[in-house]
Amino acid sequence: MQTRRIGDVEVSAIGLGGMPMSIEGRPDEARSLATIHAALDAGVTLIDTADAYHRDAHEVGHNETLIAKALSSHDRGRDVLVATKGGHLRPGDGSWTLDGSPRHLKEACEASLRRLGVEAIGLYQFHRPDPRVPYAESVGAIRDLLDEGKIRLAGISNADPDQIRQANDILGGRLVSVQNQFSPAFRSSEPELELCDELGIAFLPWSPLGGISRARELGSAYAPFARIAEARGVSPQRVCLAWMLAKSPVVVPIPGSSRPETILDSVAATELTLDAEELAQLDAV
Repeated sequence: MQTRRIGDVEVSAIGLGGMPMSIEGRPDEARSLATIHAALDAGVTLIDTADAYHRDAHEVGHNETLIAKALSSHDRGRDVLVATKGGHLRPGDGSWTLDGSPRHLKEACEASLRRLGVEAIGLYQFHRPDPRVPYAESVGAIRDLLDEGKIRLAGISNADPDQIRQANDILGGRLVSVQNQFSPAFRSSEPELELCDELGIAFLPWSPLGGISRARELGSAYAPFARIAEARGVSPQRVCLAWMLAKSPVVVPIPGSSRPETILDSVAATELTLDAEELAQLDAV
């Protein structure tokens, strides 16, 4: 398994996104646990979650609890950096809401600590800017959590370049990650990726394969990915992740998965090296 760095922590070059195991259409718990264990067996040492990854209003933190159970029942569980987030909420009607207030973020962090069963969260990220709360106040709460030792590493998600610079300033140069949407279908985060590369901050693409419902469409919707995949004898999804990894050493994709076979296919992207001509074709999509 190739590795990359988030702050001072070495992690697998491909992480596991936990959201599909806890929201609508989720599998039974046994399959989810098998998926996480398969990832660990393959060398994955980064798992992404959030307190908002749940389906019903009464089960906030469903995914965090699931991951904690999986890690505690595997001999490699202690080697994993768990990245969780706060500031996004799900009322239970399928919608997503925001609360970036410092009070909420600090309360959410405490709840995540309990669910994960740890003294300090490995990586805690502000999930999404709340237009009702000054960004500096939200990030200031993350800084406080870092200073208090409640979290070991601090990151932000769904941020633009100005917010990345502002967050890094507020955190005193301690911003270690930016988690933004990035995929062949969503390329508008290229400026954020380039800024992270410049600053040496890890860039974690979420929905790198286009999302839960669209990952299987990758080969049909984007011909170069399908063409290269066929020539290489691999899946278009594997080509997609290899293309992302080639963009910068700060990129650490976190494909969501709820099946052992899909995370294993994703992990295999670390062994696929695309040549300059192939990369140029994919960049032109």
